[in-house]
Amino acid sequence: MSFVKVSATDEIEQGEVLKVGEGDAAIAIYNVDGKFYATQDQCTHGEWSLSDGYLDGDVIECTLHWGKFCVRTGKVKARPACEPIKIFPLEVREGDIYVDIDAGHLAE
Repeated sequence: MSFVKVSATDEIEQGEVLKVGEGDAAIAIYNVDGKFYATQDQCTHGEWSLSDGYLDGDVIECTLHWGKFCVRTGKVKARPACEPIKIFPLEVREGDIYVDIDAGHLAE
């Protein structure tokens, strides 16, 4: 496993999203009621950053074409998106967020 520190927990307020990394390697970190989740940052419908979207509970809405995804599972919640997004294992250790950047996978 390749867990890498990406942020401190206090850098992401509840209901907020933080983008870490750049380009295709960018990951979005979400704070959903004090629990943290990590997904690929790029929408699967269009080349757009999900971290620029609207987080409502555990659903992120892309601002390009309004597709929605569950940040816990990566599953599509609203069209026009049809392909799920990758989710990444995440651990919180002593107030810091670590993501296994090599273990992104689609929901089963």
